[in-house]
Amino acid sequence: MLVSQIKDRNGQMRVVARDGTEAYFVNGDQSLYELALASARAGTKLEDKIESLGFGEAVDLNLAYEEDRILLPITHPDPAHMHLTGTGLTHLGSASTRNEMHKKLDGEGEDKLTDSMKMFQMGLEGGKPAAGECGVQPEWFYKGNGTMAVAPGGTLVSPEFAQDGGEEPEIAGIYVIDENGQPFRVGFALSNEFSDHVTERVNYLFLAHSKLRPAAFGPEILLGELPSDIRGTSQISRAGECIWKKPFLSGESNMSHSIANLEHHHFKYDVFRQPGDVHVHMFGTATLSFADNIRTQSGDVFEIDAPQFGLPLRNSLEQVDAVKPQKPVSVSVL
Repeated sequence: MLVSQIKDRNGQMRVVARDGTEAYFVNGDQSLYELALASARAGTKLEDKIESLGFGEAVDLNLAYEEDRILLPITHPDPAHMHLTGTGLTHLGSASTRNEMHKKLDGEGEDKLTDSMKMFQMGLEGGKPAAGECGVQPEWFYKGNGTMAVAPGGTLVSPEFAQDGGEEPEIAGIYVIDENGQPFRVGFALSNEFSDHVTERVNYLFLAHSKLRPAAFGPEILLGELPSDIRGTSQISRAGECIWKKPFLSGESNMSHSIANLEHHHFKYDVFRQPGDVHVHMFGTATLSFADNIRTQSGDVFEIDAPQFGLPLRNSLEQVDAVKPQKPVSVSVL
């Protein structure tokens, strides 16, 4: 089942569900966040909860997208309690990239590897532990809270101090935390883990700065388990013309870490198990236009598509003009 949230003709937020091509409003006025927490409390599957409520009138999701009525598929009433985070170096990548990595791993010795390559090797060797065991921890980063979440069709804004604004097509796990501090996975969604790759390339220690950017996810959440082999496309259009397009792979068959291992290393921290919070945890990618020397500009449109996840995730880019010299942020004294 795929679930989403849209504005109806009266401007009210409604949950939409589909199992196939036909989409319908879910009866009632509860948000997906409320339905997920109710399912967690009752110990029932979210899909069963939705089906128990029944369905109303049919919904044309493509029309809703065209009319800018698609919302984020889940939100928190207080955006400060939604956490956007991610992991990196978790995917095997294309065959050519993987072969090149193995050449370096096998032929040059560990002392020749960059920190990134060492972490990748650690994932290959220990990222998929046996059931009941803990594997090696991945790269991890924080992107922001719910104020940084951008709905499908919305604009990803690259701030004036940024040196780049580029897409990263990823799968994100969507989670709620119940009243006892237990994480519950709602499902999985397409995401654009928008980043500043020029800043990151200056020095790997700048990774944390490069990731503090908005992120988009949706439009729909796939309930249940993640397909093991996901094959999608990522593209950039400029003035209505496609300037870059490439396939991307995800799912555990194409990853060096298991989803369970990535979830463990996120939720092992008590701070990420606070009752009522929402988490959008992005699982990494092996495909980005920056690697092909594409330089994005305001007005570009990113589109990420994978058939299992329903509608494509589409967002435009706005790059705020740099102010030179840059003025420092001043802090007032109490």
